[in-house]
Amino acid sequence: MKFTIGIAMSPLEQLPELAKTAEECGFSSIALPDSLFYMQSATAEYPYTADGSRFWGPDSPWVDPLIGAAAMAAVTSRIRFYTNVLKLGSRNPLLLARQVGSVANLSGNRFGFGVGIGWAPEEFEWCGVPFARRGARVDEMIEVIKLVLAGGMVEYHGEFFDFEPLQISPAPSEPVPFYIGGHTAPALRRAARVGDGWTSAMMTYDELRRTIEKLDTLRAEFGRSDEPFEIQAVCVDRFGRSGYQDLADACVTDAIVVPWLADGIGFDGELAAKQDSLHKFAEQYIAEPIVAAP
Repeated sequence: MKFTIGIAMSPLEQLPELAKTAEECGFSSIALPDSLFYMQSATAEYPYTADGSRFWGPDSPWVDPLIGAAAMAAVTSRIRFYTNVLKLGSRNPLLLARQVGSVANLSGNRFGFGVGIGWAPEEFEWCGVPFARRGARVDEMIEVIKLVLAGGMVEYHGEFFDFEPLQISPAPSEPVPFYIGGHTAPALRRAARVGDGWTSAMMTYDELRRTIEKLDTLRAEFGRSDEPFEIQAVCVDRFGRSGYQDLADACVTDAIVVPWLADGIGFDGELAAKQDSLHKFAEQYIAEPIVAAP
């Protein structure tokens, strides 16, 4: 099982050094979250906390995940990056295809595109996109972005997006993997149908195990059981070597962790303290890899 660092709400000036340290320690990837802006009053509840409240405030730092990935890729050579997850629904797919292709090329194909729909009506409406029918719209967006990233002259004629032949160059020299986020039934079907993997938000071990079983069933329905498929998980109740072994045995391929939080260091903690946490975690869990039971 691989380990990914979650860098949510770390001060932006820390990110390049955290990336270099994570690579040095043997972490597989860095997960970059997405938040467009903080609404003073939200009309919808945040779906991944028990009471629907947001666990960040108006002054919490968020880096644009694509820019953050490019900046960290520039100071590293091996570690990968993926969005966890970028909110597609409020954005334009052609502009995103240009950005994703640029990051993939600049990073030497070390970028994975984790995508979700988005939960806040304000992020849609205030960016000029309707909240209604967002799922169908995102399905077309994924088709458009994959089509453009494959390279060459392409055209698309859908319900929401329509364009004549065009080309965005250079195309990535390797396919960009798409990781689909979300816990709902439509999100899981989308992941099983078009994703190279599924990425979770905060879930318990039992929730993760049941969800992975659902994904296995859905992937079989779509005839994709034999294709590689990543499971990127944030688990809230399995820690330590035995806990991570449980995740590996449940077919989690990539555990997303924030070692400094476990050491009592906050999101805004000192860089050196976070680097110490990365080294300690690597000594405990990466130096001797955790492998799923046969």
